[in-house]
Amino acid sequence: MEPNGHSFLDKVIGIVKEETADNVPLIDFKHPKELEAILSDDLDISKPTNDGELERTVRKMLQYSVKTNKSTFRNQLYGGTDPYGLAGSWIAEAFNTSQYTFEVAPVFTLVEMKILKHILQLFGIPDGDGIFSPGGSISMLYALVAARFKAFPEIKAKGMRNLPEMVIFSSKDSHYSIMKAAHWLGFGTDNVKIIRTNDLGQMVTEELEETIQKELALGRYPVLVNATAGTTVLGAIDNLNAVADVCEKYGIWMHVDACWGGSLILSNKYRNKLKGIERANSISWNPHKMMGVPLQCSAFLLRDRGLLHEANAAAAQYLFQQDKFYDVRYDTGDKSVQCGRKIDAFKLWMIWKARSDTGLSQLTDHVMEIAEFCLSAVSRKDGFRLVTETVQCPNVCFWYIPKFMRNANEDDEWWDTMHKITPKIKELLTLNSRLMVAYCPLRHHKNFFRLAFTFHPIVEERQVLDMLQSIEDCGEMVTLSML
Repeated sequence: MEPNGHSFLDKVIGIVKEETADNVPLIDFKHPKELEAILSDDLDISKPTNDGELERTVRKMLQYSVKTNKSTFRNQLYGGTDPYGLAGSWIAEAFNTSQYTFEVAPVFTLVEMKILKHILQLFGIPDGDGIFSPGGSISMLYALVAARFKAFPEIKAKGMRNLPEMVIFSSKDSHYSIMKAAHWLGFGTDNVKIIRTNDLGQMVTEELEETIQKELALGRYPVLVNATAGTTVLGAIDNLNAVADVCEKYGIWMHVDACWGGSLILSNKYRNKLKGIERANSISWNPHKMMGVPLQCSAFLLRDRGLLHEANAAAAQYLFQQDKFYDVRYDTGDKSVQCGRKIDAFKLWMIWKARSDTGLSQLTDHVMEIAEFCLSAVSRKDGFRLVTETVQCPNVCFWYIPKFMRNANEDDEWWDTMHKITPKIKELLTLNSRLMVAYCPLRHHKNFFRLAFTFHPIVEERQVLDMLQSIEDCGEMVTLSML
């Protein structure tokens, strides 16, 4: 063991490069108890070890880790990291400071302010405000706190007593974080009113308005409508202008969960898919998803400048003293729900500085074009069937129907069998280290695959065809006796 660990640190880049090389498998999958047994000695921390032994242990652990940098990692809505972002992440970690005051993060404070200003401009709310959060679920908390405080500022001191019962509106396909936020903040999950979606996964705004009217008639207070720009499964984008019209009519806070689809704002060609987002009161966007900023990097934006500070400030005198020797308006930490806060903005700034608006627009265009190519390829291949025939975000959803299931009566029993076939194909793909791909049911649909594409690694058309071929190959391995 080195006294300061610097010699081991010098080896880390080499270890990472070697353990994520092209010839390294996507995953060497082991079941939990099996992996525990394999790594039992390596996981032990009861005694010191020298750097050589530590390197062997780290390499062994990376052997069994998922290589998210590979094109065949399509399991989530994130993937490989942008190399410039990774560089920014390492620098940020090495300087090990917090974002709460200018005093300890002078340059990083200016970076955060600059990047937020640029993002706000892109989303069409140039005079707004924002903050970086750990992820979309925390951004949802920010949105609900801001909306509630705007409506009832006395809540900060007096709590929710004597206030009307507040209700929230969200689509059936929206992210589950709205339910967790309703629970954490005391609204209650029963007060999240779920609005039906159409076949494309978009909120039915006529039903939204009808539901708002019903809740008003019952004496409840509509506090927030949660629209989605890029649902988790289908990648659906709600009709944001139509939702904004309803919100303006009834004076309701409009939040747009653009954690996934918000990256389309980077493209001159595809940003029109987000038309109406500039009318939102608040927006959440996760650059750590499609864009490939290293986890974690999430932006929460809102139209009302100063509201974040009013709603969240606690004015801790040991940290946010008002008699400091510099301009304390640059201390941004009191508008955060966190105290210690990572300098996530630097990772995003590093990418933007290296690639510019032009480079990021090109990456967005490419990822959407690859998704459209995939959709077209799936529509032509025998045994594949699309769930929806539209690309809104770079999500492509489909079933693979093995030959023994084709040309049969597609009754409930047939679909129940298909429901079991999809996860079995996924299992074979994973165990053979060919592809990690998401699957899920949705509403009346039985389990289907979701291929979602991200900026990094840059995927080419031949790789998409290879992914589909892997699904077909493993699909033809499935038999009824396996299910």
